[in-house]
Amino acid sequence: ATRLSGCSVALARAGAVAAVDVRGAAPGTRETDLLDAANLVQQVQAIVLCGGSAFGLDAASGVMRWLDERGLGFATPHGVVPIVPAAVLFDLPLVRPGDDPRARPDAQAGFAACEAASRNPPASGNVGAGAGATVGKLFGAQRAMKGGIGHASVRVGPWVVAAMVACNAVGDVIDPATGQVLAGARTADGTRLLNTQQALLAGQTAATPMPGTNTSIGIVATNATLTKAQAKRLAMSAHDGFARSIRPAHTTLDGDTLFAMATCAETGPADMMLLTVMAAEATAQATVNAILFATGVHSLKGFLPSAMELNP
Repeated sequence: ATRLSGCSVALARAGAVAAVDVRGAAPGTRETDLLDAANLVQQVQAIVLCGGSAFGLDAASGVMRWLDERGLGFATPHGVVPIVPAAVLFDLPLVRPGDDPRARPDAQAGFAACEAASRNPPASGNVGAGAGATVGKLFGAQRAMKGGIGHASVRVGPWVVAAMVACNAVGDVIDPATGQVLAGARTADGTRLLNTQQALLAGQTAATPMPGTNTSIGIVATNATLTKAQAKRLAMSAHDGFARSIRPAHTTLDGDTLFAMATCAETGPADMMLLTVMAAEATAQATVNAILFATGVHSLKGFLPSAMELNP
C-alpha cells in the first residue's frame, strides 16, 4: 500500500512441468537453471512474477513458505523442498508523491499472493507484478505511459494455453490485429503517441535508459502433457507474442523472460505445432490486455496516462 509495486503467483499444487526462455539482455531471475531439460527436477509448484527489481525476488521465499506449510514440493528424505522459479521487472522509478521508495515486494507479499490466488479470472492492470509497470521509455520517463499485468487464454479442442504478462517494456505496445500503437512514448507535449519505431527509423535520438530498467515477464500455461524440452519450445514460441505486441522487443535495455508450465491434465498426444501457435497468440493478447486495463498514475516525474486515458 505504500508504493506501486507487487507480485503475482501461478500455483501448481500438483506440480507442473516447466521451462523458461530469456530473450532480453538484462534479466533478473531465480531458479531458472533447474528448468533445463538436462537437470534433475522435473516439476515446479509455483512460478512468481515480481516488481521491485532484484529485491522483488524475495517474494519467492514467501511462496516457498506457503507451499512448505502445505507439504507441497520436491520430495527428499528430509521433507519437501518447494520449487519456485521467479522473474522480476524494474519498477523502482515509479514513485508517487508520499510513497516510500524503499518499499518493495518481500516474502510476506509472496505469501499473501498465494493466499489470494484463485481459479477465478484474475484482475488486470495496476495490480500484482504490473502495479508499477510502465511502457514507452526510450524518449524519457516523463514521456512514458502506464503498463500493467494482463491475461488471456486460447482454447482449441481439448487444449488450453493461457498467458499472464506483466508488461514493463521500454518500447511501445501494439495491437497485433491492426498495427495501431496502443501505449508507448508520447510526443514532447505529452498529448499524442510518438510511435517509437518510426521515430528511431527516422533518426530521432532516444534518451537511452539504463540497461535493465524495463523488462516484460510472463507465464504461458497449458493443460497438455509435455516434457521439459517441449515446454521450452512453448516458452520460446510465446516470445513471438512479445514480438507482435511490443516494438522494439527483446532489447539490451529489457530482460524479457517467459516461463512455460504444463499441468499434464490432458494425457493425449500433444500437438506441438498447434500449442506453439496458441502460446504466441495468448501472449500477444495478454500483453494488450495489460495495457487496456491499466490506469494512469501521478508520479514524481509527472502524470503517466494509460492507453484508455490518452486515446479512449
